[in-house]
Amino acid sequence: MFTTQLCRHLERWSVGSATRFINHNRSVCTSVSVFANKTKQIELTRNRYPGLKKGPYSDLTGQDVDYFSKLLQGRVITDASDLEGSNTDWLGTCRGSSQLLLRPKTTDEVSKILEYCNGRKLAVVPQGGNTGLVGGSVPVFDEIIISTQLMNQIISLDDISGTLECQAGCVLAALDSYVSDSNLTMPLDLGAKGSCHIGGNLSTNAGGVRLLRYGSLHGSVLGLEAVLASGEIVDCKSTLRKDNTGYDLKQLFIGSEGTLGIITAVSILCPQKPKSVSVAFLGCETFEIVLSLFKEAKHSLGEILLAFEFMDSASMDTVRDNLNLTSPVSEFPFYVLIETGGSDGKHDEEKLTAFLENQMSSGLIADGTVATESTKIANIWGLRERMAEGLMVDGYNYKYDVSLPLSKFYQLVDDMRVRVGDLATRVVGYGHVGDG
Repeated sequence: MFTTQLCRHLERWSVGSATRFINHNRSVCTSVSVFANKTKQIELTRNRYPGLKKGPYSDLTGQDVDYFSKLLQGRVITDASDLEGSNTDWLGTCRGSSQLLLRPKTTDEVSKILEYCNGRKLAVVPQGGNTGLVGGSVPVFDEIIISTQLMNQIISLDDISGTLECQAGCVLAALDSYVSDSNLTMPLDLGAKGSCHIGGNLSTNAGGVRLLRYGSLHGSVLGLEAVLASGEIVDCKSTLRKDNTGYDLKQLFIGSEGTLGIITAVSILCPQKPKSVSVAFLGCETFEIVLSLFKEAKHSLGEILLAFEFMDSASMDTVRDNLNLTSPVSEFPFYVLIETGGSDGKHDEEKLTAFLENQMSSGLIADGTVATESTKIANIWGLRERMAEGLMVDGYNYKYDVSLPLSKFYQLVDDMRVRVGDLATRVVGYGHVGDG
């Protein structure tokens, strides 16, 4: 995550720069979010970007509301105050003006909603946990919001194969807790796991800190169910790890962000939960050393390496100044968080200790600490996972979440610091080294 925290008076300049960055860097998976201080009224997205024009869609009528009210009895929201949270993204960047939120419980209800909207040419926006940082889950204009919040049923769990079937509105942390009882774990982990929905995770092809170990959702998802704009239901709910029959249509929906259809159910492969977990937090002098540590960690820790994250000193300053968090090591230009997990605690600890001793001897690590107790592990992870929260304290925030070759990764942060100079409150760099 590469984030520029700018003074409020730079909003006009920076929004333009951010927009240009998106338009010219699609090939490197760029996204951007801009958010204002939540103590003030958030500007409507359509006013912030006057160049955006609504497509040839119909306006909502009382007859439309009546239809949905009969279909979803007691699950239609029209009150403006109740809609406020769903019209606004988590960062307070984007705000739409939807007059209607629908809360279906089944795939059939989603199908009927979309079939009706398609016939009436009513624009819709799917919404899961609304935890995204780029405004993709809220209306731009007055689109009808289709929430998966009530589609939260776990369908089945095969504890032999590790296959979990559930509806798209299940919260990631709830799923992880559920499969944990069978000594399994979800193959992805996000800072927003307490609120984000698995359907939204698939729709955005979320990576998170475990991608290094378990790969992307394109490999973990065994099947899914989705509803097209026409209302047609696409059933790709295979639970087989290997299925070579026909086209692998589910892959089209992973990362499609609702443009092809609304994901309503998923079957996903859950790996075995590690019996032991350790976290090392290390101080480094240069980003080149961070990359050297990553290379050595993959070689020496191998199968027990779960996550490899980095933060720069400006990131540490942010969580320290704004959230009163404390670093367990002394001050350095860069910090690395390594998490390991395996089936043999003694073996895993010995392996991590040997790795750290070797890196200390070679001079790559100047200071560090290791945690094996859950509370201490959570405290260390808090330094990394609460970065977005810490940056919000400063006010307007401009994010560039990019994937780049690791050799060029931090150069982007240095270049932006030169570009904005002392006009920025702070420019920080942090993120998943494991997946670039």
